[in-house]
Amino acid sequence: MLSDNIQLLRKRAGMSQEQLAELTETSRQTVSKWESGESIPDVIACDRMAEAFGVALEDMLHYEEKNKSLPLPPKGKHMFGTVTVGARGQIVLPKKAREVFQIKAGDTIMVLGDEAQWIALVKADDMIDFVQQALKMANQKDKN
Repeated sequence: MLSDNIQLLRKRAGMSQEQLAELTETSRQTVSKWESGESIPDVIACDRMAEAFGVALEDMLHYEEKNKSLPLPPKGKHMFGTVTVGARGQIVLPKKAREVFQIKAGDTIMVLGDEAQWIALVKADDMIDFVQQALKMANQKDKN
């Protein structure tokens, strides 16, 4: 898992083991041991790698690409997997998605659509705030 992710991310970034060793202030041999699973990096080295590769530290440590059909996502981006649409159009958001975005029972979600881009889910309160701000700015422009 971690060893696979280090190797995958290093190669994806076009880095050699020597370059990764410089970044983590270790040796090429140490990086080789991390990638083969003979040893594991310390938390500081993991943090440096996650930052350099642009992925979340948690994903670098725990993401198993082999068990998921999706590649390791960039930091701040999430791929929660797939859901099945029910007969009446209902979907169940994955638990991790609900946790990351703090979605709980009773929340109101606005469904937006763009036929070229597809569907987006937005917290209704956030969308209402956005629209009110936009209207306020438009009114101020009209007054000037």
